[in-house]
Amino acid sequence: MVHSEHERLFKVVFAMGLQLHKELGPGLMESVYETVLASRLERAGYKIDRQMPVSIVIDGISFPDAYRVDLFVNKLLAVELKSLDKLTSLHHRQALTYVRLLNQPPGILMNFGGEMLSEGTRRVMNNEYGKH
Repeated sequence: MVHSEHERLFKVVFAMGLQLHKELGPGLMESVYETVLASRLERAGYKIDRQMPVSIVIDGISFPDAYRVDLFVNKLLAVELKSLDKLTSLHHRQALTYVRLLNQPPGILMNFGGEMLSEGTRRVMNNEYGKH
């Protein structure tokens, strides 16, 4: 069961993303959507970590900056942004890796490259949450 704060954050980020996509449309670079969405979320009072390093340890070997999550909202919601014609399973697996490594239950994958943001947005659920 996803905590109500996670669900609330998901809805806020999705709504702000929809508004941003409506205003700017598709076709801009991912970094533009990331910068503007992060700024709007911060102005709304949310704590945003941009391009936050995500570390992993494998066989005792540390990889301190193995990945970078585009946005991490209130230390609870991983947000992976894309600006592509369409998402593939690779993009979903990338976002799922982030939520697993951060030990968070949900994440959100948003593709600003399509005509409709709602068609390019996926909730990413970590079935391993809380098992570590």
